[in-house]
Amino acid sequence: MKEQFKKFLNEEQDPKAIEKITSKLTDLLMKGEEVGYIAVQKKPAITVFPDSIVLTNKRIIICKPKNLGLSMDFTDYTWDDIASTFVKENILGSEFSFGTKTDLAVSIDYIPKIQARKIYTYAKEQLDLLKNPVSAGTPVQEIVEEAEPEFEDEIEEVETEEVTSFAEILPATPAVTETYEPLPTQPAGERKLSDLSKEELFDKLQNYKKLLDNGLIMQGEYDAYKKEILSYM
Repeated sequence: MKEQFKKFLNEEQDPKAIEKITSKLTDLLMKGEEVGYIAVQKKPAITVFPDSIVLTNKRIIICKPKNLGLSMDFTDYTWDDIASTFVKENILGSEFSFGTKTDLAVSIDYIPKIQARKIYTYAKEQLDLLKNPVSAGTPVQEIVEEAEPEFEDEIEEVETEEVTSFAEILPATPAVTETYEPLPTQPAGERKLSDLSKEELFDKLQNYKKLLDNGLIMQGEYDAYKKEILSYM
């Protein structure tokens, strides 16, 4: 198991931190779960017990040592729960953060820049696989061939005369359109959402969530803000 994680020691990871995580992950990984990358926090001062973040093909695991490093807290989030990921590079390291579909924001700071870029890239790859499962599984041709017989049977059961006669008898159904409450007018001098970066949009969404939690805006207003912001992310 230790040999497997030596590949993560070439981007300034703390070997002791990797060794501790390795010993804990042995019992945590599920069947078929593989570790894609491990990033270790590195603060300006000496960090005796740094936090770490582990990315596997199934989830994101946040590792936080406690009790002077004798034990460790693990918090995991499956890729199905992740809505977006972000990396913000600072002078001293980078901050990797992600948002869940339940509006939960999680971040871990002081990640070395190279490690932060690696986990961001790996996270994007996993999210892309969820959006396009065909690329990671059955070839497109096989899926089309399996679907064709059922599709052809449905076409054979429908006769042209029946379709025509029903179209003449039944009145046309009016199209149903969904309406949403428009967002408030953009204040003068404020930047448009389309001009904001993903990090700025993420911060704005968090601010609206705080306003909702404090009762300063209604749920309908928050939903409208959220829908508008997510359309630009």
